[in-house]
Amino acid sequence: MKLLLIEDYDILRKSLTQGLRESGFSVTATGDGEEGLWHARSEEFDVIVLDLMLPGLDGLTILDRLRSERKTVCVLILTAKDTVPERVRGLNSGADDYLIKPFDFTELVARVRALVRRRYETASSLIQVGDLEVDTRARTVKRAGQAVLLTAREYNLLEYLALRANQVVTRTQICEHLYDFGSEVYSNVVDVYVGYLRKKLERDGWPRLINTRRGLGYVLGEPF
Repeated sequence: MKLLLIEDYDILRKSLTQGLRESGFSVTATGDGEEGLWHARSEEFDVIVLDLMLPGLDGLTILDRLRSERKTVCVLILTAKDTVPERVRGLNSGADDYLIKPFDFTELVARVRALVRRRYETASSLIQVGDLEVDTRARTVKRAGQAVLLTAREYNLLEYLALRANQVVTRTQICEHLYDFGSEVYSNVVDVYVGYLRKKLERDGWPRLINTRRGLGYVLGEPF
């Protein structure tokens, strides 16, 4: 899923960006508060990981402005401020979760994934669509009980479609979620990767699960 990381400590920002990408997330990262707010307003993110002490604009001001604009993106505050009043203030300002520095990276990933599930109203890390199983924690896929091996990009596309099962997902939405801001995305890349997925998910005579809605996009689920 697509994350915005706003963290001014350069070493931490770079290490978190690398780690989150290796964990399967598309990450846009910045160390400046004004730039972070611009990204949050300009793009659609599933989760924002937000430091509080930032140059340009502090984290709570960013959070206050997003909530006043009715932005519903999930926000995880990441900060060294560990007093109870600070945590209460952050949560009362509209944060969905709060993690104190220093922290364990695996806990951060677990909390981010929990927020993604909340955003898509999926209680379990196991998503089932017909005979398809997508385990978002293990990042594995099975169909009819048989493992389906996917590349990282193929898996990311399938996970996004699975989280929005039985809903039309446009090519634009897919590109915005699977690519970092400013990356070069060719016009047919979504169609190409949908083709790769179909080839792997339709082996052994399995019926089609990714259906095209002409002029609209794709739907993961039974044809309608």
